[in-house]
Amino acid sequence: MFVDHIKIFAKAGDGGNGCMSFRREAHVPKGGPDGGDGGKGGDVILVVDQHTDNLRNFFYTPNHKAERGVHGKGQRKTGRGGKNLVLKVPPGTIVYRTTPNKPKPKPGDLDFEEDYTAKDWAGEFVEDEGQMVLMNREEGIEDEKDAETETVVQGEIADTEFGKEIAADEAEAEEEANSGESMMVEDDDTVFDEEEDEIADNEVEEDDVARSEYGELIVDLTEVGQKFVLCKGGIGGKGNWNFRTDTNQAPIEFTPGEKGDEDHYYLELRQIADVGLVGFPNAGKSTLLTALSKATPKVAAYPFTTLKPMVGVVDFPGFMRCTVADIPGLIEGAHDDVGLGHDFLRHISRCAVFLFVVDTAGVDQRDPISDIQILRKELRLYDEELGEREWLIVANKTDLEESEMYLNTLQYRFPKQEIFPISAQTGDGLEALKKRLCEMVGSRPT
Repeated sequence: MFVDHIKIFAKAGDGGNGCMSFRREAHVPKGGPDGGDGGKGGDVILVVDQHTDNLRNFFYTPNHKAERGVHGKGQRKTGRGGKNLVLKVPPGTIVYRTTPNKPKPKPGDLDFEEDYTAKDWAGEFVEDEGQMVLMNREEGIEDEKDAETETVVQGEIADTEFGKEIAADEAEAEEEANSGESMMVEDDDTVFDEEEDEIADNEVEEDDVARSEYGELIVDLTEVGQKFVLCKGGIGGKGNWNFRTDTNQAPIEFTPGEKGDEDHYYLELRQIADVGLVGFPNAGKSTLLTALSKATPKVAAYPFTTLKPMVGVVDFPGFMRCTVADIPGLIEGAHDDVGLGHDFLRHISRCAVFLFVVDTAGVDQRDPISDIQILRKELRLYDEELGEREWLIVANKTDLEESEMYLNTLQYRFPKQEIFPISAQTGDGLEALKKRLCEMVGSRPT
């Protein structure tokens, strides 16, 4: 199972309490205070591990708690500190601080507003989402027949004074909407159009929602071996030995340990790769990755055989290499989370170069030119920055006779773009593609 985003709960260990103790020893009638301090609580630490490729371990254990500190003891003995809890995450993990999941409502729960007054429960009419509901404090609603009798019909309310006031308010609001006159608001010698101001406020709200989709961004873990303290353990309390003074030689004061940090977090994995293979289902991306590297993704003659991103290492002459990611097949509307959608588009943001793999043989009756245009559009709609990155066209399946016509059309439509005719099945054209990739993203491992 491949898990690339999950919500977890983490809590650091609480600090140990301080000890209140007095020295008791033979021939020492007034030993004085000797209560020790409590130990520090353990931290929750995230460590980037190169041998971890997804967040599957957090799926089975979403709650993580570090060990608390040991309480202080007599004879000025300090409690042992709690052990740190180390959580391993793959490179490319982004951590957000988020909110806990809301409990699912149980059947029969009444979700009434808390600001209802005593009059509402005594039988007065209150407005709830455009409907008029009669609240009765004395007689509860037990079955559907009672519910029907307690529901007030809108037509009956219209005859009351309360209903007439609502109708007057609605008529006034409709008259203002149809007038078409924008209200002018003057503040500090500046005149603003109310309609334009409202549009600007809506745009600001939309931007805030986009930035807080998962919560507050805390850290982006990209380097192998990088450590980050997610939750800090509480400091241990002080024993009564720390409170002795010249005037208070037998203190009974001590302090409890501090609480450790705790919160809910959202982990999102964006796999790091130099090159991303982008294409429609059944275009030959998995076969190409198998031919370029030693990765072994699933290959079959039907679409959507790849259900998780695969990363392979491509070796070049001179001890050079690069990483290539096979992004599962995207479809039109992926930026709106259609199909696999955002599940795999998040991994594209880490790639420096895109290889648009198209089927030039038209095996699935697809037009390669239309495929490239749709894929380029989906990337820009998901993130405008992705449309500005370097990209190449890989014309696959050139070993079939039908590919010559589509290949000529592709070269005519994109004359300024680099096109590499290849056959991932037979290996034709792969050397030229690998040479170009080495020039663009090849590097020596550290």
